[in-house]
Amino acid sequence: MNQSSPFHIYFFWGLLSLWVLCTSSTHKCVVRHEVADCSHLKLTQVPDDLPANITVLNLTHNQLRRLPAANFTRYSQLTILDGGYNSISKLESELCQKLPLLESLNLQHNELSHLSDQTFVFCMNLTELHLMSNAIKNIQNNPFQSLKVRWKGSSPYKKFKICYLNIKVKSKKTNLTQISPGCFHAIGKLFGLSLNNAQLTPSLTEKLCLELSNTSIQNLYLSNSQLYRTSNMTFFGLKHTNLTLLDLSHNNLKVIENDSLAWLPHLEHFFLEYNNIAHLFSRSFYGLLNVRYLDLRHSFAKQSISLASEPKIDDFSFQWLERLEYLNMGDNNLPGIKSNTFMGLIRLKHLSLSNSFASLRTLTNETFLSLAQSPLVSLNLTKNKISKIESGAFSWLGHLQVLDLGLNEIGQELTGQEWRGLENVVEIYLSYNKCLQLTSHSFALVPSLRRLMLRRVALRNADSSPSPFHPLRNLTILDLSNNNIANINAELLEGLEKLEVLDLQHNNLARLWKHANPGGPVHFLKGLSHLHILNLESNGFDEIPAEAFKDLLELKSIDLGLNNLNIFPPSVFDDQASLKSLNLQKNLITSVEKNVFGPAFRNLSNLDMSFNPFDCTCESIAWFVNWINKTHTNISELSSHYLCNTPPQYHGFRVMLFDVSPCKDSAPFELFFIINTSVSLIFIFLVLLIHFEGWRISFYWNVLVHRILGFKEIDRQPEQFEYAAYIIHAYKDRDWVWEHFSPMEEKDRTLKFCLEERDFEAGVLELESIVNSIKRSRKTIFVITQNLLKDPLCKRFKVHQAVQQAIEQNLDSIILIFLEEIPDYKLNHALCLRRGMFKSHCILNWPVQKERINAFHHKLQVALGSRNSIH
Repeated sequence: MNQSSPFHIYFFWGLLSLWVLCTSSTHKCVVRHEVADCSHLKLTQVPDDLPANITVLNLTHNQLRRLPAANFTRYSQLTILDGGYNSISKLESELCQKLPLLESLNLQHNELSHLSDQTFVFCMNLTELHLMSNAIKNIQNNPFQSLKVRWKGSSPYKKFKICYLNIKVKSKKTNLTQISPGCFHAIGKLFGLSLNNAQLTPSLTEKLCLELSNTSIQNLYLSNSQLYRTSNMTFFGLKHTNLTLLDLSHNNLKVIENDSLAWLPHLEHFFLEYNNIAHLFSRSFYGLLNVRYLDLRHSFAKQSISLASEPKIDDFSFQWLERLEYLNMGDNNLPGIKSNTFMGLIRLKHLSLSNSFASLRTLTNETFLSLAQSPLVSLNLTKNKISKIESGAFSWLGHLQVLDLGLNEIGQELTGQEWRGLENVVEIYLSYNKCLQLTSHSFALVPSLRRLMLRRVALRNADSSPSPFHPLRNLTILDLSNNNIANINAELLEGLEKLEVLDLQHNNLARLWKHANPGGPVHFLKGLSHLHILNLESNGFDEIPAEAFKDLLELKSIDLGLNNLNIFPPSVFDDQASLKSLNLQKNLITSVEKNVFGPAFRNLSNLDMSFNPFDCTCESIAWFVNWINKTHTNISELSSHYLCNTPPQYHGFRVMLFDVSPCKDSAPFELFFIINTSVSLIFIFLVLLIHFEGWRISFYWNVLVHRILGFKEIDRQPEQFEYAAYIIHAYKDRDWVWEHFSPMEEKDRTLKFCLEERDFEAGVLELESIVNSIKRSRKTIFVITQNLLKDPLCKRFKVHQAVQQAIEQNLDSIILIFLEEIPDYKLNHALCLRRGMFKSHCILNWPVQKERINAFHHKLQVALGSRNSIH
């Protein structure tokens, strides 16, 4: 035992040293420009080695239980101390004595329980104090009295400012029994006060409001404070305040007496949810002229067997709320809507009546009569067991934009008259109803509709012709999911060019895309050029046509999960270059090949192909595995739900680990294929180039040869031409030529044309004259007509001679004048000429309008004056 004592001693000292090392100051406070940030470091005490000149110290989100004044002796220059989000339960009055310059103190979200008149006695320079979310149970005397500073004169100047005081009671059994007189007046700017969960009782609430009189209070929270009734004196003390928000929720409030809220004329937000009001009197809300938001969810007494105990709302009870914009009366059990229930709500825009009524089975044209003067834009009627909508039920709501009728029991044929008067509606929510039967006129009266939800409504007659959705040209979202739809036609969505979201999941559309379907596959997605999101999950598809997504160029998301797809046509995703999300999970896909999925995967952000029976062979998934290893696309659960099914030796093997190195043996064959294809394409290109541009190639080749061999172009010699141009024309067009070219010569004496009838030498053979005339002319003009194309002499000699001379002499000297519209293929067939052989300014069309003849003459003079040399 004695022999081992030294070992134990060394071991003990080692542990002690380790403990000292671990418990020593290991903080990593960041200090910059006299600001120390020590937040989120799990500190249990205030660091004692920070610079002494810091002015701001952040200790939030640590494990501090106290702020000992002695620990701050070093930091006497502090002006801001933030100790929020800790477990501080006590505040020493000497703290401010050690910090004489302190201006801002934040202690929100701690465990302070008591404030005495000594707590802030030395905080003479404090201007901001935050005590939100503490467990304050007792406020003794006036803890804020010392927060006054005397300036010039004898009256106290309230320098202290506070934005929000949250006296939070964590235990619901704790009572706030005492409020000292003047305790809130010591606070210069008290904007918010929270006493949630404090059991005040009506009398203490009245006293509280009296103490808040003439303060700057704007927000008052009294939730779950046992305020079971309000009298005309409860809020009397608030009449000299500008209170804008009052929370009386969760109070078991039974009675709101007439005129009891008249002292709150500035109130804008009023929360009364989760109470037990039995009777709303006609003047209960009297005086609330500025309330814009009123929450009455779950506010009225539950219906019992006795009819006398049913909650009651007097007529015109809401008439005082002239500026009310939002009213929530959901989750009540009201008997119904009377003709004067909502009368007087002249600014109401949003009304929620979800799960509000006990017997609102049928909506008639009188149900919403009391809302006729309200500019209502949204109405929520969900969960009311509504079974029928009569014609004109919403005819009083001409401003309505959003109508929610979901989660009811509506079962009827929609004739379209149900929506009469809804000229401005943009969204109708009908999902989760009993049974809806469509007609061609179901939505004819609401062409402004943009969003239509028809999920799980046992939809019938979706294949009506014309389509029930044909009038909805502005529709952007359509939900037809969960309806077991089996029969639709290709015109179902025709004309919905603005549609962006289409939900067709959980139907039975498999037959529509089968090639064996009578008439072939039904392309019901055609024309949806702006579609962004398409959901076709769980439809039983086992085939997909090649043109299923044709022209859907803006598709960003396709969901084809939970189907039976295996083989995809190679071009099915060719138009999906914008695709960001693709879901193909739980299909029968065995092969993922580049020629099929390459276009869809190009810009993909999210891919789900999990739970497919992949065939792990080179032909099937080699490209896919290579793509997986290179892509940045998010592939969910890649390591666990992408498993090989075949061949047997790879069954259960992870796809991402498939070895693709043996697949490279096919590389020489691929290279041979690429080279062979490239050579073939180049050969075809050369043949077509020679066929269509052979003349041009030959022409420029001659120019190049002449320049290399040193031949000079004719234009580089002094021009000695007898004629400005020789005119080639058909014999039948001689009158037109004489009529239009002779006046041009008379008008311009420097301009002389070679006209065969006038300028050919007598006794010289015609062919010889043609050759000599072309040589003696600076330009050659072709007058192109149908007659020229048929004239044998022009076709066989004149045109050939002029073109041949231009080629031999490297000249760009030919001008084409079209008197008729001659297709290029006819011009090529008859004269072996194409418009592409000549410069654009040398191709002229004779104008039909006489007033444009002068412009034609000007263009002709430009062409005649252009250089003959080829650049």
